Amino acid sequence: MAKKNPTTAELEILSLLWQKEPLTVKEIHQLLTEKKDIGYTTALKIMQNMTQKGLLRREPNGKSHLYFADVEQNSTQETLINKLVDTAFSGSASNLVMQLLGNKSTSEEEIDAIKEIIKKLE
Repeated sequence: MAKKNPTTAELEILSLLWQKEPLTVKEIHQLLTEKKDIGYTTALKIMQNMTQKGLLRREPNGKSHLYFADVEQNSTQETLINKLVDTAFSGSASNLVMQLLGNKSTSEEEIDAIKEIIKKLE
């Protein structure tokens, strides 16, 4: 089955798994509720859908299941960024960068890292 792009809710779950996999539904639910109000069954249903879409892999672990991200973080981010640049910024990566830097307070460390990336690209 071809993997589909994750929704915002699915990205939240993937982000947790990329940081701390494997996790159970209970653990993911607990981490999600630290940021927003979400029911256990809602989290479970999202994860079941993600498994069907090929975004997650699930393995039995006693009476529960362990979940693993079944997509790579870098390739997922690249796909989503490319789609965003193409649709919201008419294909212009520089417009995206200018928007990001203009809308968010960027730390000196981040600016230095961006300068290093630019130097490497030149």
